[in-house]
Amino acid sequence: IQKRWRGYYVRKYIHNYYALKKYLEAISVNNEIVRNELQEYAEMKENEDKRKDLEKKEKEKKYQARKMHYLLSTEQIAGIYNSPFRKSPDPMELLLRKSKPLSHRRQQIKSPFAYELHDWPTCRRPPTFSTAQLLPPIGGQKPQGPFRDTAEVLRQRYKPLEPTLRVAASINSPLEKAREEMKKEEWRNRIHDNEFLPFSLYHKNEKYDPSIRRSGKYGQETYGIKHFREVQPKKWVTDK
Repeated sequence: IQKRWRGYYVRKYIHNYYALKKYLEAISVNNEIVRNELQEYAEMKENEDKRKDLEKKEKEKKYQARKMHYLLSTEQIAGIYNSPFRKSPDPMELLLRKSKPLSHRRQQIKSPFAYELHDWPTCRRPPTFSTAQLLPPIGGQKPQGPFRDTAEVLRQRYKPLEPTLRVAASINSPLEKAREEMKKEEWRNRIHDNEFLPFSLYHKNEKYDPSIRRSGKYGQETYGIKHFREVQPKKWVTDK
């Protein structure tokens, strides 16, 4: 009874066949709607791209027509787009008639009296004063008042530094400076005067003075020359 009840309950409420079929049909309908909308959007995007491309080409064509407006036909001479051997003029000829010529750009003439920032004198380098006498300004008058000449003011501003003796001289006296130099020289020199000459015969006739440790009655120690371990056979437990 429990087995049959579980089967009925699962088919009725958990895995309902009719509800699942209805759900799949709704999904298929929804997929069809979304697919149609995407198709319409793709077509609209493609048409918009084509329209933009055509507008760009038309704009470029109009610009070329304005640029080549001098090729327009006249009453006396036919242009290159209006051949007498053609039945009708070229479409470019009709476009040239409708368009206006392209205007030339006017070049900006720089005023000789315009001053830039880099023209002003800086403190990095002294200015160069020309010896040639400048022409007086046209219709200009010297400003009234106690004003000096500009060249004189600039010479005073950029004159070289002339320090006084107190600034140029050192604080320490010459005696102290000499003592300091002597201390540095002694520090740099060697401690003893017996110069070691290994590649000469200077030390050939000198007598060898053995050290106190090696000149004793016990002779030279063997540690470090023959062996490096102290051996005491009396303390051995066995003979080995």
